[in-house]
Amino acid sequence: MRRLALSIASCGLAVVSVAVERPARAAPEARQRGPVFPIDLEMVNLTLSVRDEDGMLVGDLGADEFVVYEDGRPQTITLFARAGDGGSAGEAAEGSDEARRGERALTLDLGMLFDTSESMIKEMRFAQEAASRFLESIPRARDLLTVFFDQDIRVSRYDSEHQQGLMARIFESKGGGNTALYDAITVYISRVTDTSGRKILVLFTDGEENTSATSLQELLALVRSSTVTIYPIAFTGHYAIGSNRGLSARSFLQNLADLSGGRVFTPRTSRDLPGIYEKILAELKAQYVIGYVSDNADRDGGYRKLRVEVKREGLKVRARQGYTAPRD
Repeated sequence: MRRLALSIASCGLAVVSVAVERPARAAPEARQRGPVFPIDLEMVNLTLSVRDEDGMLVGDLGADEFVVYEDGRPQTITLFARAGDGGSAGEAAEGSDEARRGERALTLDLGMLFDTSESMIKEMRFAQEAASRFLESIPRARDLLTVFFDQDIRVSRYDSEHQQGLMARIFESKGGGNTALYDAITVYISRVTDTSGRKILVLFTDGEENTSATSLQELLALVRSSTVTIYPIAFTGHYAIGSNRGLSARSFLQNLADLSGGRVFTPRTSRDLPGIYEKILAELKAQYVIGYVSDNADRDGGYRKLRVEVKREGLKVRARQGYTAPRD
């Protein structure tokens, strides 16, 4: 039995400590089923971005220019919102129910995972600078959920008035211990499952993993099914060129981004950081949220593939690739 210790705090509130007992490896039956990520029973929401042939973001598309396919079948879009409209629901009339739904769908819930394990010791100062500069760059989110992790996982929730208190905590971090990266991501996703709005996770890590109770297959199934968009900031400069560890770490982080509709960034020096954060912020400001009611009413827990196309030629969509249906 492996003990996964979580320290959960809410800034300005009392600190709550939680200890979770979990087996070192899931039973074969559980591994076969895989984790099921609950979705709204009436609405499947997609957060996506669109780029043209030159890689420039396109944020002025209308609902009638998108087609959403679930398992190859076109779906009827019932929710459409553009972040570029400042929180309104695209073409919906201001004050209407549709506009209010769009505003809720666009609300930003931000997560930050910060790797403090031994493998990050050489990159710790750079990672601290990167995380602090990220906090200075981002807009105030409704909620900022942070996870500091090595072999233990420490979770804190910050409201918009207390986010500056993170700076000292970041720079007080010291590297040490094994790396429960899979568990840390799992904990974050489980904490934001029931929240509405856009869920954005920025992950500061070298991609190393060596002690999680969650398996790679379980984690990837959870990411595929979730509505979280993941942006790994990869500190992989300390790996030897061509090493298996480095190749494995980079491949894993790229897989996370691809499955969730995010992007991987690999800063080499401090000079790279402003450009990276400008790209993330530009993408957040140009995102769309599209919702539909699935034409498949079966509650079978099956995985459903998603594809989004744009009718305007020369445009490419980045979005998550599917979700897991609810199960009775």
